[in-house]
Amino acid sequence: MLSISSALSDLAQRTAAAFHRPTPSNRPRRGMLLGGVALAIALALPGQHAGAQNWSNERWTGTWGTAPAGPPPATNLQTFTDQTLRLIVHTSIGGNRVRIRVSNEFGTVPLRIGAARIGVRAAGSDVAPGTDRVLTFSGSPSITIPPGAPVLSDPVELNVPALGDLAVSLYLPGTVEATTIHNTGLQTNYVSLPGDFTAAATLPVQRTITAWPFLTEVDVDSAGPSIVTLGDSITDGTRSTVDTNNRWPDWLARRLQTVRDPVLGLNARLGVVNRGISGNRLVSDSPNPLAGRSILERFDRDVLATAGVRYMTLLIGINDIGNSPAMNPIPAADLIAGYRQVIARAHAKGIAVFGATLTPFEGAGYYSPEKEVVRQAVNNWIRNSDEFDAVIDFDLATRDPSHPTRFLPAYDSGDHLHPNDLGYQAMGNAVPLTLFRSVGISGLKPAQQKAPATVE
Repeated sequence: MLSISSALSDLAQRTAAAFHRPTPSNRPRRGMLLGGVALAIALALPGQHAGAQNWSNERWTGTWGTAPAGPPPATNLQTFTDQTLRLIVHTSIGGNRVRIRVSNEFGTVPLRIGAARIGVRAAGSDVAPGTDRVLTFSGSPSITIPPGAPVLSDPVELNVPALGDLAVSLYLPGTVEATTIHNTGLQTNYVSLPGDFTAAATLPVQRTITAWPFLTEVDVDSAGPSIVTLGDSITDGTRSTVDTNNRWPDWLARRLQTVRDPVLGLNARLGVVNRGISGNRLVSDSPNPLAGRSILERFDRDVLATAGVRYMTLLIGINDIGNSPAMNPIPAADLIAGYRQVIARAHAKGIAVFGATLTPFEGAGYYSPEKEVVRQAVNNWIRNSDEFDAVIDFDLATRDPSHPTRFLPAYDSGDHLHPNDLGYQAMGNAVPLTLFRSVGISGLKPAQQKAPATVE
């Protein structure tokens, strides 16, 4: 077989000769030459052959995701010793091929994944018969992930159901600290007895956790786009019922699969990827590392890196307001400047941004009348500035009409800051499906004109 250098040298000689021959048009000649480069390189590279997979034709959409944070303080740090994690994720859309993203982005030492598998979850930690698949990474059944880096698995064939549960098993040899983790999982996940039990249909469970260590995304093959829901604990689903998938993005995913829209139809091929982090802020970092970096810092990792992203919702700012001084809170102008940065960075990548109004928080521990003035000013700007591609009015959907600075009592989880399951359902129902018609199931690039913001 030709070496790369000899193949390119031979190609260069033939290219030079080609430029000295008359040609009716430079454009066809250029296309022929570029094709020749690709062919020569393909012939020179080991393992390449006719009929090999053309990665440029692959289309991936996030069907599930979460946002990593860390490293946790010592009191919250979880350690695994020669154990298998079985992590349960709830899909938004289905597909016929699947891959996962594993992250060591907050780690300071290499992370060793000794083995990994994926299958459809039957119940508890059990994998449904006939659905178990071995996952590889760059062709290897194991991988060492450098500090600060993520990895994608190789795709595998699997009939992934929409609105179904998958079980992702990761074997961690040696002693591993969960320095990269999503803490508020609200999902029962499983830690095995010592050993590699990735292939076990029923995991020998030592303990359970309600966090997602290391796993940050599951993608399926799809022609449709994904929606990233970016935010704080209210997007993360804090105080919703564990194992019920009652976060507001879960309700949006259900509607996209079950509500017949005149344009989208039924079973719209739109993935929903939840990138909310409890305690997160827009323009500053929380002192709690489990609350994640600010939106401005994590935007590229948690939005732009999401497979198929074409839309995003932005519900953020209440922690910036609430954690600022009671009598001298953060100015609304500072938050507006942050929103404008997010909008500009999203639009630069062809992503439509839907701004969400901040929900009521009177009665919460960090409330003050001065902070309420800032929230009202921010919401007024979100509604009337015409800078977002559309507005989702979560404030209107959740507030008490007789006391608008508070949650409707039926929607209040009890802390006057977070909705309960019914409140999250009301939020999910308040997102107009018409916002997603500009792409719909066709996968076209979104137009960035303003979409109607009426609640369906």
